[in-house]
Amino acid sequence: MANLEQAFNLFDEYNQRDPVKVTWNGQEYPSEYFYALKLYEWIKKLNPEASEPLLLASRCQHIGRWEIARNTYPDGRVGYLKWRSDLSKFHAQKATEILQSLGYEADIINQVNIIVLKKTLKTNSEVQTMENALCLVFLEFQYDELAEKHSEEKMIGILQKTWAKMSSQGREAALLLNYSDKGSKLLNKALEGAI
Repeated sequence: MANLEQAFNLFDEYNQRDPVKVTWNGQEYPSEYFYALKLYEWIKKLNPEASEPLLLASRCQHIGRWEIARNTYPDGRVGYLKWRSDLSKFHAQKATEILQSLGYEADIINQVNIIVLKKTLKTNSEVQTMENALCLVFLEFQYDELAEKHSEEKMIGILQKTWAKMSSQGREAALLLNYSDKGSKLLNKALEGAI
């Protein structure tokens, strides 16, 4: 599994270039590097027997995300969806380049791309595990901060969409997270009648 560690190192080095910083427990990290580590940790919790493609995808899911800024696309849902789509392709391309440089087989690279691009979400258990992990990273590390910036109505909508993306395994893990008082109240409102 030497290649796996080499790939992690290259993914991490790339994400450590993120100029945006996040502080967690008093320590500052490049944002995408921090979230890649947390995504990997969630994948390992959700699936201790995770395959090599899934582990690789967890560390490069949003590689270089800062390089395509949201504000370079039109406001509104259409602009947002185009940005997300272009970002996914960019992440897959960066991951492919790095994995090819390490001599990874085309089959593994293809599996990583399927997960990164979230293809076959409803039929591929590894893609669903990634979706669960992404939602859990959001709920654990980004949700409370986002709730300070948006109206209750908007946050309830975001939470309901997040919940709909997760399988029962992801939802069970989400219910065990520690939320702020405001976060718990919003989540309870969002889930009324949804569980």
